[in-house]
Amino acid sequence: MSLVAKKIVKSFGQPPNVTIVLKTLSFEIKDGEFVAITGRSGSGKSTLLYSLSTLDPLNSGTLLLEGKDTSRLSEKALHEFRNQNMGFVFQFHYLLPELTCEENVLFPARKTNQHEKFRKQAVKLMDDFEIGHIRNKLSGQISGGERQRVAIARALIMKPKYLFADEPTGNLDSTSSEKVLKIFEQVNRTLKTTILMVTHDQGYANRAKRRIGLKDGNLEFDKKRS
Repeated sequence: MSLVAKKIVKSFGQPPNVTIVLKTLSFEIKDGEFVAITGRSGSGKSTLLYSLSTLDPLNSGTLLLEGKDTSRLSEKALHEFRNQNMGFVFQFHYLLPELTCEENVLFPARKTNQHEKFRKQAVKLMDDFEIGHIRNKLSGQISGGERQRVAIARALIMKPKYLFADEPTGNLDSTSSEKVLKIFEQVNRTLKTTILMVTHDQGYANRAKRRIGLKDGNLEFDKKRS
């Protein structure tokens, strides 16, 4: 058991102007699952992703990570847990333009002065993702698809247990999107990384082993691939 949500609620605003985005959702995500979170715009997909990753605090309900109630952890403890166990991929790559691609991949390790320890891992990831040839280039010198693969390598450099991805193919063409999906499938299969991916694309959602569908903040369906 890796992640358990029990009647979680997330709202924004202050009374009387409160908008409830997530409405008492409950489910469990086990180690090694690849889950796609789907739904129309405004259904709460990204809010759910950020809430499950502890980037956004809940208003009520319980979120258990590794059996720990996240509401009982200090901000410092949560920050350390995210750094050690979570990787994030967003629709925009957020690469640092002044760093080379390899330096961007190593950036999470640099924050704890472990970049030399992880340099071989960075080279391997970039080779695996077919971007080894751009190691010494700046982000402004490469394509959008290459930037997103650099961002994925950066998210995986610390070998996280969880990978949270918010519309990771949203700004990519079909060829680059396919490469990103294949990377996710490979990482899930070989490293057993638990992946939660928000997507509006039903074709990509169907590639996941499980789909959680939201509608107006409610759980519309929760289906495993047969």
